[in-house]
Amino acid sequence: MSVSRSLSAGDVFEVDLPMRWADADMLRHMNNTVYFRFMEEARIQMLAAAGLKAADDVGNVVVHCSCDFLRAITYPARVRVRLIVEKVGRTSLTQINELYVVDDLTFGPYARGKTVLVSMDNVNHCPTPWTKEALLALGAVCSPST
Repeated sequence: MSVSRSLSAGDVFEVDLPMRWADADMLRHMNNTVYFRFMEEARIQMLAAAGLKAADDVGNVVVHCSCDFLRAITYPARVRVRLIVEKVGRTSLTQINELYVVDDLTFGPYARGKTVLVSMDNVNHCPTPWTKEALLALGAVCSPST
């Protein structure tokens, strides 16, 4: 019997994504905009795994996204994106985004960013509190902090 738990600081969601040839420049370095796409794809996969889909009345918007590029990712590569919950607010979710190269996990992250996601009331165009159900669903697809 599994116990439901709410999303908490330190929880982690990970996904491995392939780098495509079109993601690179002429030196095979991943283009800086692609790092943000990888963070986005991981975030969308986390929300989808939790069953949280955009609806007419409620959705999510990114209000902040940043990235520090620590080391170039070069083609070919499989990129592991690790989303680490930093803070669960009343209407916001702050995550640290770390990008690794799967074949070189000993190096540490190649890039580290931060994303703030806000639950939105799409009718009134204002933030709305996370529902208990949404936080439980997110908790179910994330690994607890260690």
